[in-house]
Amino acid sequence: MELSLHPIILLLFFPGGLFLFVAGLLYEWVDRKLVAQYQNRIGPRFIQPLADIIKLLAKEEIVPDGVHKGLFIALPIVGLASALAAALYVPLVGFNPAYSFKGDLIVVVYLLSVMTLCLGLAGANTADRFSLVGATRTLTQLFSYEAPFMLSLLGPAIVAGTWQISEINAFAIQSRPWWFAFTQIVGFLVAMIGLMGKLEMPPFDAPEAETEIVAGALTEYSGRGLALFRIGKDVELVIGLTLIAAFFMGGLANPLDFLWKTAILILVVAALQSLFARLRIDQTVGLWWRAGALLVLLQLLAIILGRYLQPVLSQFFSGLFGG
Repeated sequence: MELSLHPIILLLFFPGGLFLFVAGLLYEWVDRKLVAQYQNRIGPRFIQPLADIIKLLAKEEIVPDGVHKGLFIALPIVGLASALAAALYVPLVGFNPAYSFKGDLIVVVYLLSVMTLCLGLAGANTADRFSLVGATRTLTQLFSYEAPFMLSLLGPAIVAGTWQISEINAFAIQSRPWWFAFTQIVGFLVAMIGLMGKLEMPPFDAPEAETEIVAGALTEYSGRGLALFRIGKDVELVIGLTLIAAFFMGGLANPLDFLWKTAILILVVAALQSLFARLRIDQTVGLWWRAGALLVLLQLLAIILGRYLQPVLSQFFSGLFGG
Protein backbone atom coordinates (compact mmCIF):
# COMPACT_ATOMS: atom_id res chain seq x y z
CA MET A 1 0.00 0.00 0.00
CA GLU A 2 1.51 3.31 -1.13
CA LEU A 3 1.51 6.39 1.12
CA SER A 4 1.98 9.67 -0.75
CA LEU A 5 3.25 12.22 1.76
CA HIS A 6 6.16 14.63 1.94
CA PRO A 7 9.38 12.81 2.98
CA ILE A 8 9.77 15.05 6.05
CA ILE A 9 6.27 14.07 7.23
CA LEU A 10 7.04 10.41 6.58
CA LEU A 11 10.22 10.57 8.65
CA LEU A 12 9.09 12.75 11.54
CA PHE A 13 5.40 11.98 11.99
CA PHE A 14 3.81 9.03 10.16
CA PRO A 15 4.84 6.29 9.83
CA GLY A 16 8.11 7.63 11.24
CA GLY A 17 9.27 9.08 14.55
CA LEU A 18 6.13 10.32 16.31
CA PHE A 19 4.02 7.32 15.28
CA LEU A 20 6.75 4.90 16.38
CA PHE A 21 7.02 6.66 19.74
CA VAL A 22 3.26 6.41 20.36
CA ALA A 23 2.97 2.87 18.98
CA GLY A 24 5.96 1.72 21.01
CA LEU A 25 4.45 2.99 24.26
CA LEU A 26 1.09 1.44 23.34
CA TYR A 27 2.58 -1.97 22.59
CA GLU A 28 4.64 -1.81 25.78
CA TRP A 29 1.44 -1.18 27.76
CA VAL A 30 -0.39 -4.01 25.98
CA ASP A 31 2.49 -6.38 26.69
CA ARG A 32 2.70 -5.43 30.38
CA LYS A 33 -1.09 -5.57 30.76
CA LEU A 34 -1.34 -9.01 29.15
CA VAL A 35 1.48 -10.43 31.27
CA ALA A 36 -0.26 -9.05 34.37
CA GLN A 37 -3.57 -10.62 33.35
CA TYR A 38 -1.91 -13.98 32.69
CA GLN A 39 -0.42 -13.78 36.21
CA ASN A 40 -3.72 -12.73 37.81
CA ARG A 41 -2.58 -9.15 38.46
CA ILE A 42 -4.22 -5.85 37.51
CA GLY A 43 -1.29 -4.42 35.58
CA PRO A 44 -0.43 -0.80 34.69
CA ARG A 45 -2.86 1.92 33.68
CA PHE A 46 -3.09 2.95 30.03
CA ILE A 47 -0.93 6.05 30.47
CA GLN A 48 1.72 4.41 32.66
CA PRO A 49 4.44 3.94 29.98
CA LEU A 50 4.04 7.58 28.88
CA ALA A 51 4.10 8.77 32.51
CA ASP A 52 7.32 6.80 33.10
CA ILE A 53 9.01 8.42 30.08
CA ILE A 54 7.87 11.94 31.06
CA LYS A 55 9.15 11.38 34.61
CA LEU A 56 12.55 10.23 33.36
CA LEU A 57 12.86 13.08 30.85
CA ALA A 58 12.13 15.60 33.62
CA LYS A 59 14.79 14.17 35.94
CA GLU A 60 18.37 15.34 36.14
CA GLU A 61 20.82 13.12 34.28
CA ILE A 62 23.63 12.18 36.64
CA VAL A 63 26.94 11.23 35.04
CA PRO A 64 28.84 8.98 37.47
CA ASP A 65 32.55 9.31 38.16
CA GLY A 66 34.97 7.23 36.14
CA VAL A 67 33.00 7.12 32.88
CA HIS A 68 33.67 8.62 29.47
CA LYS A 69 31.12 11.43 29.54
CA GLY A 70 30.73 11.77 25.76
CA LEU A 71 30.19 8.04 25.33
CA PHE A 72 27.81 7.93 28.30
CA ILE A 73 25.59 10.60 26.73
CA ALA A 74 25.92 9.47 23.10
CA LEU A 75 25.09 5.76 23.50
CA PRO A 76 21.34 6.18 24.21
CA ILE A 77 21.04 8.58 21.27
CA VAL A 78 22.84 6.20 18.90
CA GLY A 79 20.72 3.25 20.07
CA LEU A 80 17.45 5.10 19.49
CA ALA A 81 18.64 6.52 16.15
CA SER A 82 19.54 3.06 14.88
CA ALA A 83 16.07 1.73 15.74
CA LEU A 84 14.40 4.70 14.01
CA ALA A 85 16.63 4.20 10.96
CA ALA A 86 15.59 0.53 10.75
CA ALA A 87 11.96 1.66 10.61
CA LEU A 88 12.58 3.33 7.24
CA TYR A 89 12.94 -0.07 5.53
CA VAL A 90 9.99 -2.04 6.98
CA PRO A 91 6.31 -1.92 5.89
CA LEU A 92 4.96 -0.14 8.97
CA VAL A 93 1.15 -0.10 9.24
CA GLY A 94 0.98 -1.97 5.93
CA PHE A 95 2.42 0.91 3.89
CA ASN A 96 5.39 0.53 1.57
CA PRO A 97 8.73 1.30 3.26
CA ALA A 98 9.99 4.87 3.00
CA TYR A 99 13.22 3.53 1.48
CA SER A 100 14.05 0.20 -0.11
CA PHE A 101 16.98 -1.40 -1.91
CA LYS A 102 18.38 -4.83 -2.68
CA GLY A 103 19.71 -6.48 0.47
CA ASP A 104 18.10 -4.04 2.93
CA LEU A 105 17.19 -7.03 5.11
CA ILE A 106 20.85 -7.28 6.18
CA VAL A 107 20.93 -3.57 7.00
CA VAL A 108 17.78 -3.77 9.14
CA VAL A 109 19.06 -6.75 11.13
CA TYR A 110 22.32 -4.88 11.72
CA LEU A 111 20.51 -1.70 12.81
CA LEU A 112 18.37 -3.68 15.24
CA SER A 113 21.59 -5.05 16.79
CA VAL A 114 23.09 -1.60 17.39
CA MET A 115 20.81 -1.02 20.39
CA THR A 116 22.16 -4.16 22.08
CA LEU A 117 25.74 -3.13 21.31
CA CYS A 118 25.02 0.28 22.85
CA LEU A 119 23.66 -1.40 25.97
CA GLY A 120 26.81 -3.51 26.25
CA LEU A 121 29.08 -0.49 25.81
CA ALA A 122 26.99 1.50 28.29
CA GLY A 123 27.59 -1.12 30.96
CA ALA A 124 31.27 -1.54 30.11
CA ASN A 125 31.78 2.24 30.26
CA THR A 126 31.19 2.35 34.02
CA ALA A 127 33.10 1.01 37.02
CA ASP A 128 29.96 -0.39 38.62
CA ARG A 129 30.15 -4.16 39.07
CA PHE A 130 26.44 -4.68 38.36
CA SER A 131 26.76 -2.75 35.08
CA LEU A 132 29.81 -4.79 34.06
CA VAL A 133 28.06 -8.09 34.75
CA GLY A 134 25.00 -6.87 32.85
CA ALA A 135 27.15 -5.76 29.90
CA THR A 136 28.88 -9.15 29.78
CA ARG A 137 25.54 -10.96 29.79
CA THR A 138 24.08 -8.59 27.18
CA LEU A 139 26.91 -9.15 24.70
CA THR A 140 27.04 -12.90 25.40
CA GLN A 141 23.33 -13.16 24.68
CA LEU A 142 23.75 -11.03 21.54
CA PHE A 143 26.27 -13.49 20.09
CA SER A 144 23.90 -16.34 20.94
CA TYR A 145 20.61 -15.27 19.35
CA GLU A 146 21.80 -13.03 16.50
CA ALA A 147 22.80 -15.80 14.08
CA PRO A 148 19.63 -17.93 14.58
CA PHE A 149 17.46 -14.81 14.30
CA MET A 150 19.09 -13.82 11.02
CA LEU A 151 18.89 -17.37 9.67
CA SER A 152 15.19 -17.57 10.52
CA LEU A 153 14.50 -14.47 8.38
CA LEU A 154 16.46 -15.93 5.48
CA GLY A 155 13.88 -18.70 5.00
CA PRO A 156 11.16 -16.45 3.52
CA ALA A 157 13.87 -14.47 1.70
CA ILE A 158 15.17 -17.60 -0.08
CA VAL A 159 11.66 -18.70 -1.07
CA ALA A 160 10.86 -15.20 -2.36
CA GLY A 161 14.19 -15.08 -4.22
CA THR A 162 15.18 -11.67 -2.82
CA TRP A 163 16.73 -10.05 0.25
CA GLN A 164 14.67 -6.87 -0.18
CA ILE A 165 12.07 -6.49 2.56
CA SER A 166 9.42 -4.81 0.40
CA GLU A 167 9.65 -7.60 -2.21
CA ILE A 168 9.49 -10.33 0.46
CA ASN A 169 6.38 -8.65 1.88
CA ALA A 170 4.81 -8.49 -1.61
CA PHE A 171 5.64 -12.16 -2.22
CA ALA A 172 4.08 -13.14 1.13
CA ILE A 173 0.89 -11.25 0.21
CA GLN A 174 0.69 -13.08 -3.13
CA SER A 175 1.28 -16.44 -1.41
CA ARG A 176 -1.82 -16.20 0.78
CA PRO A 177 -3.37 -18.20 2.38
CA TRP A 178 -0.12 -20.17 2.77
CA TRP A 179 1.65 -18.36 5.59
CA PHE A 180 5.33 -19.06 6.12
CA ALA A 181 4.44 -19.41 9.82
CA PHE A 182 2.92 -22.78 8.85
CA THR A 183 5.33 -23.89 6.14
CA GLN A 184 8.41 -22.67 8.06
CA ILE A 185 7.23 -23.10 11.63
CA VAL A 186 10.76 -23.54 13.02
CA GLY A 187 11.89 -20.25 11.50
CA PHE A 188 8.79 -18.50 12.80
CA LEU A 189 9.32 -19.73 16.38
CA VAL A 190 13.03 -18.87 16.31
CA ALA A 191 12.25 -15.38 14.97
CA MET A 192 9.70 -14.81 17.75
CA ILE A 193 12.05 -16.02 20.48
CA GLY A 194 14.94 -14.12 18.90
CA LEU A 195 12.95 -10.88 19.11
CA MET A 196 12.32 -11.56 22.80
CA GLY A 197 16.05 -12.09 23.26
CA LYS A 198 16.83 -8.82 21.51
CA LEU A 199 14.48 -6.96 23.83
CA GLU A 200 15.70 -8.91 26.90
CA MET A 201 12.19 -10.06 27.73
CA PRO A 202 11.62 -12.99 30.11
CA PRO A 203 12.85 -15.70 30.05
CA PHE A 204 15.85 -14.00 28.39
CA ASP A 205 16.13 -11.14 30.90
CA ALA A 206 19.29 -12.36 32.66
CA PRO A 207 21.21 -9.25 31.45
CA GLU A 208 18.95 -6.98 33.53
CA ALA A 209 17.78 -9.34 36.27
CA GLU A 210 16.53 -6.97 38.98
CA THR A 211 16.89 -9.50 41.80
CA GLU A 212 20.52 -10.20 40.91
CA ILE A 213 22.18 -7.17 39.30
CA VAL A 214 19.72 -4.29 39.89
CA ALA A 215 19.25 -3.04 36.29
CA GLY A 216 22.20 -4.68 34.59
CA ALA A 217 24.05 -2.52 32.07
CA LEU A 218 21.71 0.42 32.78
CA THR A 219 22.27 0.50 36.55
CA GLU A 220 24.13 3.84 36.36
CA TYR A 221 21.65 5.45 33.95
CA SER A 222 18.90 7.82 35.01
CA GLY A 223 16.94 10.68 33.52
CA ARG A 224 17.10 11.29 29.76
CA GLY A 225 19.57 8.51 29.00
CA LEU A 226 17.39 5.83 30.56
CA ALA A 227 14.31 7.29 28.85
CA LEU A 228 15.98 7.10 25.41
CA PHE A 229 17.04 3.50 25.97
CA ARG A 230 13.47 2.58 26.95
CA ILE A 231 11.98 4.36 23.94
CA GLY A 232 14.51 2.61 21.69
CA LYS A 233 13.43 -0.80 22.98
CA ASP A 234 9.76 0.08 22.44
CA VAL A 235 10.52 1.14 18.85
CA GLU A 236 12.41 -2.12 18.28
CA LEU A 237 9.38 -4.05 19.55
CA VAL A 238 7.14 -2.43 16.91
CA ILE A 239 9.70 -2.96 14.14
CA GLY A 240 10.32 -6.57 15.14
CA LEU A 241 6.61 -7.42 15.22
CA THR A 242 6.15 -5.71 11.85
CA LEU A 243 9.04 -7.65 10.32
CA ILE A 244 7.81 -11.03 11.59
CA ALA A 245 4.22 -10.34 10.51
CA ALA A 246 5.38 -9.26 7.04
CA PHE A 247 7.58 -12.33 6.58
CA PHE A 248 5.66 -15.15 8.26
CA MET A 249 1.98 -14.11 8.42
CA GLY A 250 1.04 -13.47 4.81
CA GLY A 251 2.53 -9.97 4.51
CA LEU A 252 1.13 -6.57 5.44
CA ALA A 253 -1.11 -5.11 2.73
CA ASN A 254 -2.99 -2.46 4.73
CA PRO A 255 -3.35 -0.99 8.26
CA LEU A 256 -5.93 -3.60 9.25
CA ASP A 257 -3.43 -6.36 8.44
CA PHE A 258 -0.87 -4.61 10.62
CA LEU A 259 -3.22 -4.25 13.58
CA TRP A 260 -4.61 -7.75 13.87
CA LYS A 261 -1.41 -9.60 12.97
CA THR A 262 0.81 -7.68 15.38
CA ALA A 263 -1.93 -8.09 18.01
CA ILE A 264 -1.68 -11.87 17.63
CA LEU A 265 2.10 -11.70 17.92
CA ILE A 266 2.04 -9.56 21.08
CA LEU A 267 -0.39 -12.07 22.61
CA VAL A 268 2.10 -14.86 21.89
CA VAL A 269 5.03 -12.83 23.24
CA ALA A 270 3.17 -12.07 26.48
CA ALA A 271 2.17 -15.72 26.87
CA LEU A 272 5.76 -16.92 26.43
CA GLN A 273 6.95 -14.42 29.05
CA SER A 274 4.41 -15.77 31.53
CA LEU A 275 5.01 -19.45 30.85
CA PHE A 276 8.75 -19.69 31.42
CA ALA A 277 11.06 -18.75 34.29
CA ARG A 278 14.24 -16.78 33.71
CA LEU A 279 17.02 -18.75 32.06
CA ARG A 280 20.61 -18.57 33.22
CA ILE A 281 22.97 -17.09 30.68
CA ASP A 282 24.62 -20.48 30.05
CA GLN A 283 21.18 -22.01 29.45
CA THR A 284 20.38 -19.24 26.98
CA VAL A 285 23.59 -19.84 25.01
CA GLY A 286 22.98 -23.59 24.97
CA LEU A 287 19.38 -23.16 23.83
CA TRP A 288 20.31 -20.95 20.89
CA TRP A 289 23.32 -22.86 19.60
CA ARG A 290 22.27 -26.43 20.36
CA ALA A 291 18.64 -26.08 19.34
CA GLY A 292 17.83 -22.77 17.62
CA ALA A 293 20.73 -22.50 15.20
CA LEU A 294 20.78 -26.22 14.38
CA LEU A 295 17.05 -26.46 13.66
CA VAL A 296 17.03 -23.31 11.53
CA LEU A 297 20.01 -24.55 9.52
CA LEU A 298 18.22 -27.83 8.86
CA GLN A 299 15.14 -25.94 7.75
CA LEU A 300 17.19 -23.73 5.42
CA LEU A 301 18.84 -26.82 3.96
CA ALA A 302 15.40 -28.33 3.30
CA ILE A 303 14.23 -25.09 1.64
CA ILE A 304 17.29 -24.88 -0.61
CA LEU A 305 17.08 -28.54 -1.59
CA GLY A 306 13.37 -28.15 -2.27
CA ARG A 307 14.00 -25.19 -4.59
CA TYR A 308 16.60 -27.07 -6.61
CA LEU A 309 14.85 -30.45 -6.62
CA GLN A 310 11.37 -29.17 -7.45
CA PRO A 311 12.04 -28.63 -11.20
CA VAL A 312 13.75 -32.02 -11.44
CA LEU A 313 10.94 -33.84 -9.66
CA SER A 314 8.28 -31.99 -11.67
CA GLN A 315 9.96 -32.98 -14.92
CA PHE A 316 10.38 -36.57 -13.73
CA PHE A 317 6.74 -37.03 -12.70
CA SER A 318 5.40 -35.23 -15.77
CA GLY A 319 7.48 -37.54 -17.96
CA LEU A 320 6.47 -40.58 -15.96
CA PHE A 321 2.74 -39.96 -16.06
CA GLY A 322 2.85 -38.39 -19.51
CA GLY A 323 4.51 -41.45 -20.90
